[in-house]
Amino acid sequence: MFLPDYRNRPVLVTGATGFAGQALCRALVAEGADVRAIARPQSDRSALADLPITWFTGQIYDADTVNAATEGVAYVFHMATTYRHAGLTLKMNQLVHITGTQLLAEAALAQPAFQRFVHVSTCGVHGHIPLGVRADENAPIQPEDDYQVTKNEAEIWVRGFAASRGLPLTVLRPCALYGAGEKRFLKFFRMAAKPVLPLLGPAGYGIHLIHVDDFTGMARHAGQHPNALGEIFLCGSPEPIALERMARLIASAYGQSIRVFRVPAWPVYEAGRVCEWLCKPFGIDPPLHRRRVAFFTKNRSFDTRKVYAMLDYTCQVPDAIGIPTLARWYVDHGWVTLRGHSAPA
Repeated sequence: MFLPDYRNRPVLVTGATGFAGQALCRALVAEGADVRAIARPQSDRSALADLPITWFTGQIYDADTVNAATEGVAYVFHMATTYRHAGLTLKMNQLVHITGTQLLAEAALAQPAFQRFVHVSTCGVHGHIPLGVRADENAPIQPEDDYQVTKNEAEIWVRGFAASRGLPLTVLRPCALYGAGEKRFLKFFRMAAKPVLPLLGPAGYGIHLIHVDDFTGMARHAGQHPNALGEIFLCGSPEPIALERMARLIASAYGQSIRVFRVPAWPVYEAGRVCEWLCKPFGIDPPLHRRRVAFFTKNRSFDTRKVYAMLDYTCQVPDAIGIPTLARWYVDHGWVTLRGHSAPA
């Protein structure tokens, strides 16, 4: 069985203050790595204040910041990404995803003892997966928005750079990350805590999740496993999960039953389009937008066998355990209030 070893190794993590970045930093510090991180001046570092991390304050697309942070580094985990909101521009996506990747790769390659560049992309570059298909790493690339387009462009660039310049590279395409502290699925958990759950579109659509503990485990394996060099890995749970199944796991964790019914998606999608159109001139995050509708109507079902087989990795938190655990965490922390219960003080 392969076990990564980062003891006393200088490791740079970008996107360290994000949900997955925090988890990776904690895991690396626990293994004895010499962790350094790049953080924007406005980033909240409080969740990592107890860790011995060397911080470099600046933007991922600033050459001086990147050069300072990569000096003498052996491993780079490039996880920095934009946060989707109404005011985000294509230019900012390009700066963070493409320019940042270019600067990091060039600076890392210049380090004499450099070992591996782990580039974190997204499963979203594959777009909508046809029903009945489990897409693997060779499935068609069809990004659907500025975020996915620029993530794909960054991946294309870094793979070309690695091939032409000899950068030791591994690319990860994580599925939907979840775990304690993440709010991405909070609205869905709140919906599933109610007696009736409307789901948009026809049955059959699924989502592919990955618990943050498993993703950080896969990332650490990818940074050192010899099989990972030059490879691309879809990082997800062993199986996708249908939204209805996910909702019933949540309801069961709350000791409740739930009735699910289907709603046509197109009226809600059009309402989201109108909300975006009205809110965009004012830089307001719309209460309803098409991306939220896509959560219910875009199939995300992947074949993740490669990451488990090639990296000698075993899933630590299957969905049947991780989803109920998160459901209870939300209640314990007052993020979800159950019927007949008061939120914690």
